[in-house]
Amino acid sequence: MALEKTRLKLGIVPLVDAAPLVVAKERGFFSEVGLDVELSRESSWASIRDKVAVGALDGAQMLAPQPLSMTLGLSPIKVPMVAGMALNLGGNTITLANALWERMEKADPDSMAKRPIDARALKAVIDKDKADGAPIMTFATVYSFSSHAAELRLWLESAGIDTECDVRLVVVPPPQMISYLSAGNISGYCVGEPWGSLAMRMGLGRVAATSGDIFAGRLEKVFAVTRDWADHHSETHAAILEALLGAARWCDENRCELAELLAQPQYLNVPVDAVMAPLLGEGGLPKDLITFHGGAANFPWRSQAMWFLESMKRHGQVPVGTDSRAHADAVFRPDLYRVAAQALGLPVPLVDYKTEGEHDQPWTLLRATRPIQMGPDRLLGGGVFDPFHLSPPVDQAFTAAETGDL
Repeated sequence: MALEKTRLKLGIVPLVDAAPLVVAKERGFFSEVGLDVELSRESSWASIRDKVAVGALDGAQMLAPQPLSMTLGLSPIKVPMVAGMALNLGGNTITLANALWERMEKADPDSMAKRPIDARALKAVIDKDKADGAPIMTFATVYSFSSHAAELRLWLESAGIDTECDVRLVVVPPPQMISYLSAGNISGYCVGEPWGSLAMRMGLGRVAATSGDIFAGRLEKVFAVTRDWADHHSETHAAILEALLGAARWCDENRCELAELLAQPQYLNVPVDAVMAPLLGEGGLPKDLITFHGGAANFPWRSQAMWFLESMKRHGQVPVGTDSRAHADAVFRPDLYRVAAQALGLPVPLVDYKTEGEHDQPWTLLRATRPIQMGPDRLLGGGVFDPFHLSPPVDQAFTAAETGDL
């Protein structure tokens, strides 16, 4: 049977976690399912958002909270979205300018000796600046509704830093982070790789923490389309998901070759070594910084969608009365994932929600068609997010992080 639409234009942002889309095109996974795909390299998440919303792109790599915010109308264009799979787990770093790092070492050497770096050292610098009447520091994330914003806030709040008053948070597109840091416009940032560790390689900054330090096992990017597109192109959508699942598995198994693919000018346009470092855990980065397929990395957990929404509520980005479960169910679609995964003979979870933050060590998900080996899912500070009991456990999950018990 011919697919409803075989020629597609899909959006990516130049990041390591665009890998499944790049591999699906470059290694033939799209063509194997009858799809002719053009990848459009976009400069920012706002560009991805707008072009998908108006139909200039058929679908795209997106920040996990992005389709949620678009569906809720938190963006300029309100449009119902569907995320049928995740593209990876983790892959972000918090990078600080060298000058700030040195001030933190002088202010609190004990905190700076910890790994991840304890944000208490930063609080000591901020408190001194307050006493001296100095301007507040500026930190950047890639988008207001993003895992990066959630991670940076949690890391800062773990030391008692008020992210509304003590610092200024701005949005900068990922490839521009290094130039902003070099120019002194920001003191640090949270971004997807390679744009965090690349600053370290260039001698401009140091990595203080990674995604795994803040919320291990958290899905990072998703593949998303508008709900209308999904309804009108269901067979094509299923074929895309099947191709991306195969490509994601290839990414985990062929990381050296993947680095060479991603480094090309039409994708990341950086030295191969700069991509190899986050993929292989070189230069002080953890070996499990980013996962593309293992540990059910591609499953769109509705519990994590709820965690993002509750975090956004807490920071005044989403109305408190918003039904997190209803929106998670509408946007994150594990039913679509299961069809694609089972076509490839992959094991799939039999549940859509799980308690987040219970595991410091690898564990086995038994509620699946076959047991699935999962990685740690710890939250900074030891908090636990239970999607079935949002109050008070949701507050406890955040409060634990605020205590600063790393």
